[in-house]
Amino acid sequence: MKSSAGHPRTRTSVFITGLICMIVCTGSGCFLKPDSRKKQSDQAAEKRVTIGFSIDTFIIERWRRDCDIFRDTARALGADVIVQNAGNDQEAQCSQIQYLIDRGVDVLVIVPKNADALTAVVQRARSKGIPVVSYDRLIRNADVSLYLTIDSRQVGFLMAEALLRLRPKGAYYCIYGAEEDYNMALIDTGVRDALDGRPVSVQFKYYTTDWNYDLSYRKMSELLELNLIPDAVICGNDAVAESVLKALSEHRLGTTVPVVGQDADIAACQRIAAGTQAATVYKPITELAQKAATYAYLLASGVPAAELDGVTESIDNGAKRVPAVFLAPVLVTSGNIDDVIVDSGFHSREDVYRNGK
Repeated sequence: MKSSAGHPRTRTSVFITGLICMIVCTGSGCFLKPDSRKKQSDQAAEKRVTIGFSIDTFIIERWRRDCDIFRDTARALGADVIVQNAGNDQEAQCSQIQYLIDRGVDVLVIVPKNADALTAVVQRARSKGIPVVSYDRLIRNADVSLYLTIDSRQVGFLMAEALLRLRPKGAYYCIYGAEEDYNMALIDTGVRDALDGRPVSVQFKYYTTDWNYDLSYRKMSELLELNLIPDAVICGNDAVAESVLKALSEHRLGTTVPVVGQDADIAACQRIAAGTQAATVYKPITELAQKAATYAYLLASGVPAAELDGVTESIDNGAKRVPAVFLAPVLVTSGNIDDVIVDSGFHSREDVYRNGK
């Protein structure tokens, strides 16, 4: 698999074809340290694996893509996947995870709505010997088996760096996503790292409750009505960026205030191509979802996280040092959008340039 440090590899069918060959030849050996390969092959042959996938919402565009890639990869490995969508409801997510536990899944993969709300239900899973994978967002204060994510601190650093090139001094606003999403704290750390020592101040910081984009739009509109105009805006994702740009446009500020987001949603890429959004951050979600499905399959087959090839880092989640995999994000601007987005197949040229240039 191509490293996330280079051009992102995003064609799922190519990966899955190779993955099936890998399974036949090595029993998923490319994802195992050499001395673990035979043991895993024997364990995996004993039964068919069932993966429980709990996601907090599909309202964010990228989660649908993550889920599809995850499911395709797991099925190629011979695993069944039960997906539960909590509809952005914390209590519903806890209930759905308990349902998956009661169904007897072999491993849980969770995208948490609230980083601090799953301690009890994760403990119930672990008490039954079910490994728990924290996907993209860190589950805090819980006995998590493995954490796979994009480096969110680097995401924040890249967003701030992009704006520093355009507005090297002045007042920035940070309009983030939901505060209970721990990635927002990590992004904010990256932003502060990039701005440290620079003639820039974060004049306003706002967390968008439940990722409700009407709220981010209203907050930006309120600030502009008070004639509090920033020099640049860092947004929690591309949908938040869209709401901020809408408010700016309605106040006839248009492209005078550069705005950045993350996720490389198709609408954001179109705005970058048309010159209305300054930048986004591509996150190699295809690689992330493929790795998560494969590692979940191996964990369910009895392989400890410490024996998974590529798991070389860890993070403190408040309860333990969790083995972790961090993939590298890539800044996307009008200067490299063809290389990073189009040539990789993440979005087609026709779709990216639908609105201009």
